[in-house]
Amino acid sequence: MSIDQEQLLGIAQAEREAVGRTIQYTPPEAWEAESGALGWRNRDVVAHLAASDVAAAAVLAGEAPTELDEYAKSEEGRGNPTLDGFNRFAVERRAQLPFRQVVREWGSAADLYLARASRVSGEDWKGRRIPWFAGDIPVRYHVQSRVSEWWSHGEDIRAGAGLEARIEHLPIYALNDLAIRAIPWALSVAGYSFRGKSVRIELEGAGGGTWHHGLAPREIPLEGRTENARIGGRGHPFAQVATRRVPAERFIEDGSLVIAGDEELATTVLSTIRVFG
Repeated sequence: MSIDQEQLLGIAQAEREAVGRTIQYTPPEAWEAESGALGWRNRDVVAHLAASDVAAAAVLAGEAPTELDEYAKSEEGRGNPTLDGFNRFAVERRAQLPFRQVVREWGSAADLYLARASRVSGEDWKGRRIPWFAGDIPVRYHVQSRVSEWWSHGEDIRAGAGLEARIEHLPIYALNDLAIRAIPWALSVAGYSFRGKSVRIELEGAGGGTWHHGLAPREIPLEGRTENARIGGRGHPFAQVATRRVPAERFIEDGSLVIAGDEELATTVLSTIRVFG
């Protein structure tokens, strides 16, 4: 089930506030500690969010993302530009800044993004596409991707700061829904093609729901058609797999996720699923 415009904007606003509270509750000494994102300190995660949301607010308004342009002119950007390269570039630029300045930059950028998203017309919400790292995407999925990043990186900070996980249905559902919609793209990036096949995913608990999705671009399973593979289990572990924080095999082994039907196909879907470009 698609999330409508009003509901998704409400989820996004709530998630921005939740990340703000996570930053507020993180002990000062934890900002130099390793986060749940491999290779990044907790403060690096905030720097990454700041850069991403500055760029997101720009493209939503039809403006050029200045920092991306600056990266493109750098030595790496001219030679071998990658998303990981831009992330490193953006984090390193903020490494020596006062941390409060980085936090203010993120908060201001996130608020500007939400303000601009709230002014998107219903027509643009359904049909307009904007440029992003993995290619042009519809506005509604761009907003959903910001929710996904805020929740995921908020959890990275909480893990690095020793805070309890924040397991709430709506942001996790938004993340899982986006990851499932992106399955054909994720499979293609990994070099797979499964035309004419589909997967049914049934998740329980926070982030839970039911989806029947084709595995090739623009393929929608006919009503009543039997899926080729099935994935079930808990919504929160599925989100951890989709953000590539925990290997799917770990949750399959402990029963948090279960596979059925064509188990090899289901395993391939889980091993390639990703919510970030």
